[in-house]
Amino acid sequence: MHNRRHAQTGQRVTIDKHRWWRDAVIYQVYVRSFLDSTGDGIGDLAGVRAGLPYLKKLGVDGVWLSPFYPSPQHDHGYDVADYTDVDPVFGDLSEFDLLMTDARRLGIKVLLDIVPNHCSEEHPWFREALAAAPGSEARARFHFADGRGPDGSEPPNNWHSMFGGPAWSRVTEQDGTPGQWYLHMFTTEQPDLNWRNPEVGAHFDHALRFWLDRGVDGFRIDVAAGLYKHPDLPDSSDPEADARTRDSVNPLAWNQPEVHDVWRHWRSVCEEYTARDGQERLLVGEVSVPTAREHALYVRHDELHQAFFFDLLSAPWNADAFRKVISHAMQDIAGTGSTVTWVLNNHDQVRTVTRYGELGTEGSGLGAARARAAALLMLALPGAAYIYQGEELGLPEVVDLPDDVLTDPIFRRTGSRARIRDGCRVPLPWSGHASPFGFTSGAESAKPWLPQPAYFAEYATDRALADTHSFWHLYRDGLQLRAGLPQLGEGALRWLDTQPGVLAFVRGDGLVCAVNFGTAPTPAPVSGTPLLSSGPCAPGVLPGSTAAWWISDCTNP
Repeated sequence: MHNRRHAQTGQRVTIDKHRWWRDAVIYQVYVRSFLDSTGDGIGDLAGVRAGLPYLKKLGVDGVWLSPFYPSPQHDHGYDVADYTDVDPVFGDLSEFDLLMTDARRLGIKVLLDIVPNHCSEEHPWFREALAAAPGSEARARFHFADGRGPDGSEPPNNWHSMFGGPAWSRVTEQDGTPGQWYLHMFTTEQPDLNWRNPEVGAHFDHALRFWLDRGVDGFRIDVAAGLYKHPDLPDSSDPEADARTRDSVNPLAWNQPEVHDVWRHWRSVCEEYTARDGQERLLVGEVSVPTAREHALYVRHDELHQAFFFDLLSAPWNADAFRKVISHAMQDIAGTGSTVTWVLNNHDQVRTVTRYGELGTEGSGLGAARARAAALLMLALPGAAYIYQGEELGLPEVVDLPDDVLTDPIFRRTGSRARIRDGCRVPLPWSGHASPFGFTSGAESAKPWLPQPAYFAEYATDRALADTHSFWHLYRDGLQLRAGLPQLGEGALRWLDTQPGVLAFVRGDGLVCAVNFGTAPTPAPVSGTPLLSSGPCAPGVLPGSTAAWWISDCTNP
């Protein structure tokens, strides 16, 4: 148990500590772009460890680390060759243990990204499968199938890869002849595992326990709605629709009912560790399904603790749209006993400032104002929140990276820049006026793995900390106030009557949050000076593209 001080009465309120995840604010660390300790231009675990005091000062409860396992890096670590080790580019297990020690000392939870849907082509299992014969036990760990047509030269079905192109690749057998095909819902180098084979589940049991024994607090699960495919691998009725989006739309390859058995088992493994020390281990899933109601099935009491709710991220900047997705989440997801897991950005999405502004390279002005308002809105909602690194700096998307530096496999597979993710993964600027902006410990001429634009100087961490009006201070102030409001992540919200284009709600402790989605000022829904606002805000007025918090005993002003 631990105490928080009530923001209005000043009294201490006791909160159940082992349910920490319900209102946690987690910071997503994209390891290769966070901080480089070796001078090779790639972020690493020692860099994460060096940055922990910065994150403690920001006020987050924990970190989610992107994959750092041994990998050929065809998809920057989401193609895993060994689930129980550290890739030398990021460090080693002793460095990971030092990271865990420092995180414990600072009171920061650590979540690891685990990738159970697919592995790397360099995983020992897949190498064994390529060397084995059709119908072998080694190939049964994956989805190998004969091709169609008289010579087997056509893929087994018409499924598309999420990253473009067909979802099947043909292998050359040991005798040099064209052979079977294997399924990869992402890149060719990421063969999908066959979860109908019990060996696969046992393999991940071992991986979970390996990291839990090293003290991690839980896992972010990649492609959590995947894993199981339709046992007959039939054709999709609308393959063109499957090819148009990265979201999981092919019902034959995603959201199969058997996947829930996996999460029930993983939950039991986590609860086994929780029973030892009373500290709950967290499972949070990347669940891309069409509706909030389907999403809720993944967070039932015996499955995942939480799953990212992406509808807020994808909602257009519109009061009615935001109210609709928030209402659906509160009705369908919170009704399971879980809490909603809110996100505005991650390593796969266009950065919030640019997405809301659509103003080009630097994405300033309106996009920045909207991103600041959205941050306060998210932090006021019941549930947990995840912050992608650099959002607290107001970093825009880097939209003009030259073709020859792009690394996203989507670009390699499609030749199009339309959905590439490199722009949100450019290494963070920490200090100075020129690249590498303190990101790497190497010489000034050291090059980060993706080039940083000159304008990143305006967003460097040292400047952000010195400027009390910066994005960083807005996030820090919001997190501090959130921590002072007992169990802000719990309970419900009640919508308030507002002017058109304004969204306002009140929480049980009297916290009122209002957002003006328009550009013209409107009367504030609460009188008095705001406790916190995303921009200049006079009493009684809510400017355009601005959010504000008040503590009030209002019933419905």
